[in-house]
Amino acid sequence: MTALAREFFARSVHEVAPELVGCTLLVDGVGGRIVEVEAYDAEDPASHGFRGQTSRNRSMFGPPGHAYVYRSYGIHWCLNLVCGGEGVAEAVLVRALEPTEGIDSMRARRGLQAERLLCAGPGRLCQALGVTADHDGAALDRRPFALSAGAEPVPVARGPRIGITSAAELPWRYGVAGSRFLSRPLAALR
Repeated sequence: MTALAREFFARSVHEVAPELVGCTLLVDGVGGRIVEVEAYDAEDPASHGFRGQTSRNRSMFGPPGHAYVYRSYGIHWCLNLVCGGEGVAEAVLVRALEPTEGIDSMRARRGLQAERLLCAGPGRLCQALGVTADHDGAALDRRPFALSAGAEPVPVARGPRIGITSAAELPWRYGVAGSRFLSRPLAALR
């Protein structure tokens, strides 16, 4: 499999997000195939970077090819992959994986056996992969991360983002069409 270099992320989040579907994401050797993502750009009122840079969202402003990890609702960690250019707040939220590597570790971290639920949702995914604030700002092309292109093309579906109140209607959620590992079903890409 071909590793994704930082340059892969040095483009618009709207180009990168659908291309990440089908790629493999591992954290310390644990992970699987990305089956669902959401795009957030600098002009997006739902984006953490919309109102400017803060200590919380600093990693989202670049450089591209790094992780932006934040705590959602004070409970769950969420992993984003920074895109665009330095100083531009764009990132792809990784929403779901199809577990393929380190499934026993994921089960132990999540405290459940159901493979379908191990990484179905951004909070579950981070818990299963052991992603925390310690990963914020880390380069995606170095350990503990490993990102590689998919072995073969996958059918991509798209739809509105979920779990947000601003600009939720934008069709910037992408996933593997029909995957049982999605956090929620998606309509076919048009």
